Amino acid sequence: MVISLHACDTATDYALYNAVSWGAEMIFSVPCCQHELNAQMKSERLSILTRYGIIKERAAALMTDAIRGNLLQYAGYKTQLLEFVDLSHTPKNILIRAVRSNISDGTKKRMLSEAESIIEEFGFDQSLYRLFRENGLIVK
Repeated sequence: MVISLHACDTATDYALYNAVSWGAEMIFSVPCCQHELNAQMKSERLSILTRYGIIKERAAALMTDAIRGNLLQYAGYKTQLLEFVDLSHTPKNILIRAVRSNISDGTKKRMLSEAESIIEEFGFDQSLYRLFRENGLIVK
């Protein structure tokens, strides 16, 4: 089991990558400070999400964790993104819970395709995706 609590920015990606590489049966991660994609986010078709600073920040944080969730499913984990702490206490309230499971090849392919669509649309270089790709965890 691997647990990461408020690993700042891309530290969560490294924790998740290591958990997958080690073959962890369970992963519990509470991400924090998802700044990486906010700085990279651009889109002509969906500029409504990049025009206003607070919307861009929140959208980038949510997309970061959505990509992470999909990549964990692609790696063979049944993944849920859950409310960890009530939103009235902190905006950093998502828990990524992943349990090694038997994920169908069709589901894996769909999860990767969805993640790659967001990455392409917004011009992201997302750390977990890059780590998976560079270390042979993404096979095409």
